Amino acid sequence: MAAGLALDPKISALLVMDYQVGIVEGYTSDQQALLARTAQVIAAARQVKMAIIYVVVGFRAGYPEVSERNLSFSAIRQSSRFLPEDEAARIHPTVTPQAGDIVVTKHRVSAFAGTDLDMILRANSIETMVLTGIATSGVILSTTRHGADADYRIVILRDCCEDRDPEVHRVLMDKVFPRQAAVVESAALLQALKV
Repeated sequence: MAAGLALDPKISALLVMDYQVGIVEGYTSDQQALLARTAQVIAAARQVKMAIIYVVVGFRAGYPEVSERNLSFSAIRQSSRFLPEDEAARIHPTVTPQAGDIVVTKHRVSAFAGTDLDMILRANSIETMVLTGIATSGVILSTTRHGADADYRIVILRDCCEDRDPEVHRVLMDKVFPRQAAVVESAALLQALKV
């Protein structure tokens, strides 16, 4: 599927999702390789002036955004994770934002749920989302589903996503995502951007 990927940077955005220190350390098998590939993609996107949007998990003190009925996030209420002062919640320094990049804070798995991401994309005439993120079964799956239903064109960079379970990652990339997205290696994007 890598052959023939065409992309207009003016109407595309690179989404770097949940690349936070604690998530990178907890979900990836080869951190350095994943970070290096993603950093290369970010650099290429900058070179062609593609919009770069970082999406991070974050909460206010006391976790007012988290319901005890939410199985995924209720355990976080008992911790001090993902608060503004939590160093593990910071974007990994290897892929840190620069001036002009946008950072969206989310309180759920999807980059869209309860955020202003859709407004930002539409305000900037973005039609294509290029997704990178951790975990494949979390933010990538939820954002892909919402984005496809909202009529965005979606490109998923297979080798810039990771999941704790390699088999779940493989099944999603090979069998589930291709129905709603172009699933390619980062090299295909670099080729499409001519960098």
